Amino acid sequence: MIAQAEAGILTRLEKILHDFIQELTPAKHKKPLKIKEILDDKRLVMLMIRHGLPYSFYTLIESLAPFNESDWAAYFGISTKSLQRYKKAGERFKPLQSEKIMEMAEVIYLGLELFGSADKFNAWLNQSNLALGGEKPVDLLKDSYGKSLVTGELTRISHGIFV
Repeated sequence: MIAQAEAGILTRLEKILHDFIQELTPAKHKKPLKIKEILDDKRLVMLMIRHGLPYSFYTLIESLAPFNESDWAAYFGISTKSLQRYKKAGERFKPLQSEKIMEMAEVIYLGLELFGSADKFNAWLNQSNLALGGEKPVDLLKDSYGKSLVTGELTRISHGIFV
């Protein structure tokens, strides 16, 4: 069960994504989709990435993640100044940054589903993990291969498989 504060943020994420999806495919998705349905629809995720995610979506993901602004800038491969420009202009992110935001959204959603709160999930992210070679999961999230390892471990834990 996801904590109330995080559930509220997920509801706001769903609203932002619904409005964005309506811009992209007005006739196709009339009813609002849940975040899991969005993340599971890889074609829809691809379309959103290609059009660039809105800054408002990023700010909600940022509020759930254990990263500061310089961590995000490094993750995106841009300067903190460039990241601040996105905020000031209220622009959409480029596809490369949008893809990374969606990857992080997927990890965060899996973590919230499993641990129930951002605090518990962030604690797990910051502990050494034997199944991940003794690495902290947070340190593996810097690239797509590390992200894949982390999501795989979250999936195994959710199925009761502990290494």
